Amino acid sequence: MKMGTSGVSRKEYVGYFCYGFGQCFNYGLVGTFILFFYTDVLGITAAAASLIFLIARVWDAVNDPICAGIMDTRRTKEGKFKGYLKIIPFFVALSTIACFIAPDLPVESKVLYAGITYILWGTIYTISDIPFWSVSTVISGSTREKANLACVANIGVAGGIGAQSVMIPVVVQMFSSQGMAMSYTISVTVLALTGLALMMFGYTTIIERVEPQKAEKVKVKDVVAALKVNKHLFRILAVFIFKFCYDVVQSIIVYFFTYNLGREDLMAVFGMIGTVCALGIIILPMLTKKFRKKDIFITVCAADIVLRVVWFVVGYENLSFVMVMLVLTAFLNALTIPCVSMMLQETIEYSEVQTGSRCEAITFSGQTFTGKMAVALAGSGTGILLTLVHYVPNQIQTAQTLQGIFIAVCVVPAIGSLCRLLLLLGYKYTEDVHEADVEYLRKQKVA
Repeated sequence: MKMGTSGVSRKEYVGYFCYGFGQCFNYGLVGTFILFFYTDVLGITAAAASLIFLIARVWDAVNDPICAGIMDTRRTKEGKFKGYLKIIPFFVALSTIACFIAPDLPVESKVLYAGITYILWGTIYTISDIPFWSVSTVISGSTREKANLACVANIGVAGGIGAQSVMIPVVVQMFSSQGMAMSYTISVTVLALTGLALMMFGYTTIIERVEPQKAEKVKVKDVVAALKVNKHLFRILAVFIFKFCYDVVQSIIVYFFTYNLGREDLMAVFGMIGTVCALGIIILPMLTKKFRKKDIFITVCAADIVLRVVWFVVGYENLSFVMVMLVLTAFLNALTIPCVSMMLQETIEYSEVQTGSRCEAITFSGQTFTGKMAVALAGSGTGILLTLVHYVPNQIQTAQTLQGIFIAVCVVPAIGSLCRLLLLLGYKYTEDVHEADVEYLRKQKVA
């Protein structure tokens, strides 16, 4: 492979951060508020929303690998991945806005509209997310710089998700005189366009330095072969899928603040917590210099379990205690996200050693698909839970309903952390093994 000699500039790091931040303005809007919008604004049932989420993920199971395969076997004029980031941000913003429009239609037609716009959003988001993560592998060939890029991107992702949670309640309140439906549409439009501007700035700063040799051509069969042998990729994706247990919190937290605490105004504070905790990711590169990522991840999962057990025992009557628990658990969750990206990134070299093909896009399409699957499982699971505990929109909830919401916020993420911990105990592709593969590939290229 051919590699540029210059390192990654500060402007590039800032731009990569901005693309992730802007993209997750849109991702966070859908991931956090779409279920509440469907049930309490659009007026469809939680069960119908759950069905939409599941159908969308079936489509993603077909669409995401196809998109990744195309990106791994084709090049644009601007490089392997950068060209995709030029136009797609406009469609990401438009599809996000479309998801938060409440047409005056019969209920059946509303469900159809919601399904079409949600599936369209997921398809478009895939075309943005796969090259966004994959491009980090061609911005630099340095293992350390790629790890730094993954860290910066994840700060942007977590910050974007947190920031929109701060802003949506505030902006919706500003336009409340327009009615609930219109205030959501206007608010989402403002934030989606802000995200678009950030994504376009990020696109302009990206420089692809690592290019395939002219003789190197990756075929579709190479992509399939690389995917089949990459056992470490599948284990990390299995760890990542249990992110849905924490995404349940994102889906149901607005219900928790509105009905359990009676403080809907604190949603903005929750969003601020997420944004501030995202800054904690900055310490991860320092930790990875002294500890293995696997060990950091396991420790974080264990700490999350302990905190949530304490929280469940104490309950949610004390507001200050609840906010402290939200801060601590949000901080721990923020640390897990870049760990996944860094560990996925390392499996690319394993794939190249085994098959001769790197297939970056197919690797990161796994992250994109699994991330969307986690959001869908969280959304559909929350919808099913709300149905089971007899949630009624815009009414005083029963004790059973309130307890069900609390379990989703507190207990479900602890179960996810336990499953992750058990999977990580069997993970073998650690830093020393990866470095051996990197050295092997270096010698192969020299030879």
